[in-house]
Amino acid sequence: MKFVVDTNILFAHFWKISFTKKILLNEKIGLFSPEYALEEIKFHMKEIMQKTSTSKAEFNELREELALIVKFISIEEYSEFLKEALKLSVDENDVDFLALALKLDCPIWGKDYHLKQQNKIKVLTTKELIMIL
Repeated sequence: MKFVVDTNILFAHFWKISFTKKILLNEKIGLFSPEYALEEIKFHMKEIMQKTSTSKAEFNELREELALIVKFISIEEYSEFLKEALKLSVDENDVDFLALALKLDCPIWGKDYHLKQQNKIKVLTTKELIMIL
């Protein structure tokens, strides 16, 4: 099974104890996310470090680990789906995730309620994903 992973889910990787992190580490599922998600993580670095009591070195180590777990895809690889995704999206921050899901023809694993406001791409919460696994 493969899923496009929303940034809110990826943030859980930085928590020392997280059930979501255990799912992220599950080798039975293929995880993909736009490179844009890495920019979001970097933008929120101080907030993440503060909330998780993580040093900059630990943060960087976890970010590198995340890049091994999730395949981050460049915008060039899914750009042909951006127009369609833009029509589906209520929130411009969701466009890349929707476009990548269209490209990969797979569901999105995410917490963002905006993602569920369209009906073309299946969006699963962590609870829903657990029920499938």
